[in-house]
Amino acid sequence: MPLAKEEKDKIIKKYKTHESDTGSSEIQVALLTAEIEQLTEHLKTHKKDFSSRRGLLKKVGQRRRLLRYMQRENQTAFEDLVKKLKLKV
Repeated sequence: MPLAKEEKDKIIKKYKTHESDTGSSEIQVALLTAEIEQLTEHLKTHKKDFSSRRGLLKKVGQRRRLLRYMQRENQTAFEDLVKKLKLKV
């Protein structure tokens, strides 16, 4: 269940670091967070959908790796993003 294009564009617009930015770490983490929330809601109603659960776990792992990279490379951007997305670290 990918995100709708409008929703994706809205997230990119909100988190971009410069004008032509479409794939910075901040955007990738924000998009993964939205997808994770969407999959979590799906799994609340479809408890036995194990292929979606596997996809959710892959996305969580990817987000964790990106956040670790951000923390290492740019601590202030990492802290701002975690605050904006209300993530536990």
